[in-house]
Amino acid sequence: MSQETYASVWDAIEDTPAEAENMKLRAKLMMALEQHMLSSGWTQAEAARRLGVTQPRISDLKRGKIDLFALDGLVTMAVAAGLTVEMTVTEAA
Repeated sequence: MSQETYASVWDAIEDTPAEAENMKLRAKLMMALEQHMLSSGWTQAEAARRLGVTQPRISDLKRGKIDLFALDGLVTMAVAAGLTVEMTVTEAA
């Protein structure tokens, strides 16, 4: 049996490099949002109000339900939270 190595778990479980990259970006945004909510001391209800979403949506974010979130929605939530989103594009290794 051969063992393959991957740069990230997303590279191992996604079908294409593009899908893996999209998941990496979504995961980073979700973690940043959760950390911001935690450090701000927001309840889920307050986070929902501030981010313009429903409380169940915040619950999904906190539970890590990444498949329920698209990049554009996460960027919108991050900006509403007062965060700045920057992107770096480099050549693939």
